[in-house]
Amino acid sequence: MASCLGLYIEKNLIKYAKVSKEKNLKKIEAFGIKFYDKIEDGIKQVIEETYSYKTPVCINLSKETYQYFNMFSMLSKNDLDKALKTEFESYCNDKGYNPNVFEARYAVVENIEDEDKLKVLYVTNNKMDLDKEMQLLDGYRLTGIYPLPIAITNLTNKVLESNSLIVNLEEKTTITTIIKKNIYDIKVLEQGTADFLDKISLKENSYSKAYDICKDTTIYTSEAKELSSEQTGYLEDIMPILYPIVGQVQKVINESVEKIETVYITGTASLINNIDLYFQEYLEGVKCEILKPDFVGNTPNINLKDYVEVNSAISIALMGLGEGISQMNFKKEAFNEKMKNFLTTDIGKPKRGRKSKGNKFLSNLFVNDLKQPFDKVEKGLLNTAIGLLILLIVYCGFSALLKNEYKKKTDETLSSISNSEAQIASAEKDDQSIKKITSDYETRILNLEELNNRLEEKNKVKGAIPGLLNQLMNVIPSNVQITSIENTESNKVSITVKSPKYEQIAFLIGSIKTDVILNNVLSTSGQKNGDVVTVEIEGELP
Repeated sequence: MASCLGLYIEKNLIKYAKVSKEKNLKKIEAFGIKFYDKIEDGIKQVIEETYSYKTPVCINLSKETYQYFNMFSMLSKNDLDKALKTEFESYCNDKGYNPNVFEARYAVVENIEDEDKLKVLYVTNNKMDLDKEMQLLDGYRLTGIYPLPIAITNLTNKVLESNSLIVNLEEKTTITTIIKKNIYDIKVLEQGTADFLDKISLKENSYSKAYDICKDTTIYTSEAKELSSEQTGYLEDIMPILYPIVGQVQKVINESVEKIETVYITGTASLINNIDLYFQEYLEGVKCEILKPDFVGNTPNINLKDYVEVNSAISIALMGLGEGISQMNFKKEAFNEKMKNFLTTDIGKPKRGRKSKGNKFLSNLFVNDLKQPFDKVEKGLLNTAIGLLILLIVYCGFSALLKNEYKKKTDETLSSISNSEAQIASAEKDDQSIKKITSDYETRILNLEELNNRLEEKNKVKGAIPGLLNQLMNVIPSNVQITSIENTESNKVSITVKSPKYEQIAFLIGSIKTDVILNNVLSTSGQKNGDVVTVEIEGELP
């Protein structure tokens, strides 16, 4: 029985479902929701809990884009490929994109509006984003990466019975249009459950709690009476997101080339109670219902709603089991997988109804029946096997050599980086020491300069006092007596004189100013004590 683990990955959560298939019988072995802080840890936990170490794993494509091209129906496969490549290059040229950075897949349907043409659904994804998704499953058996809006159609055959829409209300909302049993159009909306889950999680400080609140929320239709605050709950966060989505669904229905009969609702938001009634209220004349897998039913321990919760993961697992459009797999097949498939298909599995010479050849090899001569076919197969074996050995040898060289260069690079970082740290330490020493020297220089200035000033003043006295002796009147000379501040001098006559003191002050013995000369009005007048004269040494 073949099994596949389907993972639907979005921000903060992973939906998973392990599905097995034998002929037309399908069974869900394990399923659930995993919230994560680090996506690698979340994937590892899912793999461990579902025992899927060797099970093929398929995931959803993210950030894909959809274009539509109308091509002539008479084109051959090769011509169609070339024409589509040209159309996409023209589209990229108009948008300013580089077409070489995209990986592309396409599906062809009948063009209802023009019977001479085909409508091509062209899906593209940036190769860098694709590589990042593949790296998430590095070490596990990743076998498929599929666009979710296409995979979601695998859940039930009911969607193919009439013209219908599948509205998948996940992180982003997608609307898949089914016309005449074919996927005719896919529309991706920016609005989705992430918009209101993020708001609720900020209030509750938990994304998982916000998710549970969403599941427990009930939408009340227009027929309901006035609601209490407990009944409305977080509808104020949810309804502004759902309303424009319903409007876009209505627009798709109105613009459809064929009448849409049914709208199927799935995804996280489909768990909100009465959401199908909410859609039904706005989409008059169209039947609205929750999308349910047609191969599962209610069990004593599991409600059907629990399966609906992981519809996205189930549909991706079904793609990995061969359901749906197989050419929509964006996982590149590795060389060893191609070799394995080649050997298994061309040698290991003979066609029914006739004897396989390839099988006889293997029998001759492994049963040691080598006495019989090989015929031409067996010799050709032997040469092919030997050639493949040599190619495999050479490939493994080169791979090992390159791996060793890569490891050696990596170690050398890491060692060089470590040495460089050590040298940089040492240089930074030396730089700090130099800066400290420089700062000390600058401080000492400033102190020396300040001391030198003080000494110069002191010497200047010291030499100026005797000169001042000599000058004063030449101009001082005979009956004027100098009682004190004081150097009060820097080059400032205070002289105290006394005389019985104020006129003689005034003459002395005038002489000091006229002969520029002092600058900025100021004097007091004088104090008289008996017959003696005392005056203080202040000035600056020139």
